[in-house]
Amino acid sequence: MPPLRRRKHRVGIALGSNLGNREAALREAIQRLLEWVEIEAVSSFYETEPVGYVDQPLFLNAVCIGTTDLPPHQLLAACKAIEAALGRGPGPRWGPRPIDLDLLFYEDLCLEDEALVLPHPRMAERAFVLIPLAEIAPEWIHPRLGRTAAALATEQPSAGVRRWARAPMRVGQGFFYWGRETLVMGILNITPDSFSGDGLLKGPNWIEAALEQARRFKAAGAHLLDVGGESTRPGSEPVSAEEEMRRVLPVIERLAAEGLGPISVDTYKACVARAAVMAGADLINDVWAMEADPEMADTAAELGVPIILMDNRSRREAVVRDPHLGARYEGEAHGDIVAAVRAHLMERVEAARAAGIPPYRIILDPGLGFGKTVAQNLELVNRLGELRELGFPILVGPSRKSFIGYTLNLPPEERLEGTAAVVAVSIVRGADIVRVHDVEAMVRVARMTDAIVRRGPPWLG
Repeated sequence: MPPLRRRKHRVGIALGSNLGNREAALREAIQRLLEWVEIEAVSSFYETEPVGYVDQPLFLNAVCIGTTDLPPHQLLAACKAIEAALGRGPGPRWGPRPIDLDLLFYEDLCLEDEALVLPHPRMAERAFVLIPLAEIAPEWIHPRLGRTAAALATEQPSAGVRRWARAPMRVGQGFFYWGRETLVMGILNITPDSFSGDGLLKGPNWIEAALEQARRFKAAGAHLLDVGGESTRPGSEPVSAEEEMRRVLPVIERLAAEGLGPISVDTYKACVARAAVMAGADLINDVWAMEADPEMADTAAELGVPIILMDNRSRREAVVRDPHLGARYEGEAHGDIVAAVRAHLMERVEAARAAGIPPYRIILDPGLGFGKTVAQNLELVNRLGELRELGFPILVGPSRKSFIGYTLNLPPEERLEGTAAVVAVSIVRGADIVRVHDVEAMVRVARMTDAIVRRGPPWLG
């Protein structure tokens, strides 16, 4: 007889630190909590003034929500064990501490005994708890007060609670901490016809070729890998979902088995996305922002993985080909392209949220090269900061694109320096992820650019 499955319970946990490397302590505690809690979301980190004993350093505070099969007192014991492992010892109740974990709620349980009170008895009075909780779970209802976290947060003065770093995103078995460094996404094109000439679907050993390239990318410093089975070059022919899965699924399975993630699947088909996540993919990269397949939004919401929403203005009839430089788009050049992309991406965000995809699982991509003129692509790069104002992580994919080739009059294989320039400017303008073919070179560009523009917290820019 198979063992009985234990029910998962939704919980909220507050974290705080004001001794030593506060940010590192929060990150380590969050990672250790994954042993006991399937963390769904983590709030931004907030720097807050101490409560009670005020003659001490400022705190960093955050809240995480997730599910667990531990009973309340066992979860409390797990939190205390994490505190002890991270160096918290006996001390004044309100005094300085390297880490503090408080169980805020456990479903809608109301509990009061010598060891534990639920919900946390003072959470409704603490802005440094309510503000981060309302950020990731505004709809949560306090079972004693009958008020939502959002409503309770509005009643607390926010003075002394300052957003210090953007909310990390759960991806696979870890988190992306935005702003600390630029993340580099390595491209694995499991196709025979990539515009850049790097299609891996050639010869009988194409799976091993893809694995070897993935290993090189990770060794060179890639943070994640993007696996695609259909070319998106201007004027390319679509492939069936069955063929796309034949190409990408064995590669994703092998990548996951070797621990080479996080893995992104580059697809706009819901059935391919589902199969890829089941095979080990950790996020979905949809170049049509859920518009090409009406089932994609519901599928992504159900799978519970992050999704990249890209602006795409591609039209087959607007493709122009040059024998030396390749294909490019001649789109509509009038109007403000940045305003148009911004409006379209927010429209897709609203569609995602309507389907049940929370904001903390959304990444935006301006879609460089997809249905834009050369001038429009250059404008988007230069004004990328206006898209960052939307409040979501930004991915850019300039690698070897035709707008670089037409600017420099160079074919795809000679666009390394042009790509490097776009990557550097994109980072300065606020990109969080760069999607590239030439991983080793672009990791170096990203690290050098980060050394100039990301010289320390707070990581909000």
